Amino acid sequence: MNKWYENTESNNDVVLSTRIRFARNLEDYPFPCRLDAQGREKVCHAVRDAFSDVSGLKLKYIEMQDLTEKQAVALAERHLISPDFAVPAKGRALLLSDDESISIMLCEEDHIRIQVIKSGLDFEGAFKLADDIDNLLDSKLKYAFDERIGYLTQCPTNLGTGMRASVMMHLPALTKCNQISKLASTISKLGLTLRGTYGEGTSAKGDIFQLSNQVSLGISERAALDNLKAITMQIATQERTAGEEFVKNVNVLDRITRAYGILSSAKLLSTDEMLELFSWVRLGAMYNIIDADIAKLNELTETMQAATLSCSKGEDLTSDKRDEIRAEAVKQALKK
Repeated sequence: MNKWYENTESNNDVVLSTRIRFARNLEDYPFPCRLDAQGREKVCHAVRDAFSDVSGLKLKYIEMQDLTEKQAVALAERHLISPDFAVPAKGRALLLSDDESISIMLCEEDHIRIQVIKSGLDFEGAFKLADDIDNLLDSKLKYAFDERIGYLTQCPTNLGTGMRASVMMHLPALTKCNQISKLASTISKLGLTLRGTYGEGTSAKGDIFQLSNQVSLGISERAALDNLKAITMQIATQERTAGEEFVKNVNVLDRITRAYGILSSAKLLSTDEMLELFSWVRLGAMYNIIDADIAKLNELTETMQAATLSCSKGEDLTSDKRDEIRAEAVKQALKK
């Protein structure tokens, strides 16, 4: 089965992916931070059992303590779990679909973190699937819910809907024209936040940013989604407008063609160098300056990360060996 990031139908030139996440807790248990390993295991088993008789929804149950450190890091690299969840611990588990579009963390900050990822700009598809899973669990488990406040969560910022919706956006022109700080300040006044590739406190590798809603209390899920979608479209328009002018500069054209040349012939390629060069090549492909498959670049962005690459080969690769394999994979992808 193809992974979600191998889907070429809905890839967008600016929006790489859409994610919906629900934070939920069970009424009969304290928050995970107040549970011992045995208590966390009970929560994990209760959620696992809720899916036992559901047809058409195949989720693999993974106990985090059974994973190697590299396997756990690989999951975080592909945005399937949070970086904090990548530390193998007893009483933590993951439910994961074969195509990796559905990942449900059990006993992270909250008892249940339902996450759905879709390729490109697809709020409706991602929300519907996440909502269906949420309704299924709600019908079988007792959620911690207050009629006045909404869903109860460990962190007060998630109270209310418990929903975080986000998009991964490639913003090379706005970044290189030094517009990101101003943009982040503006959208923060609209209840949104612009962060690095892996969320709060991380850098934007390859000019890829995560745009998400900040407000979950006192606002409906639909209103939050509509707000995020409207701002996403505005930012995408700004990026395209800035890009049209940006690529007229001969120095920019030179960087684009040089990046393509390096990727087409390099013998060694680190993750960070690949992502930086991908940014220039994506930009060139957007304006037909070079011929490159953006969807394929998006796929390689996920699969060529260090831990993910080692896990796919089934061995603990050296840094040089990873760089060699990565360079060859990129070269083949550009040959088409």
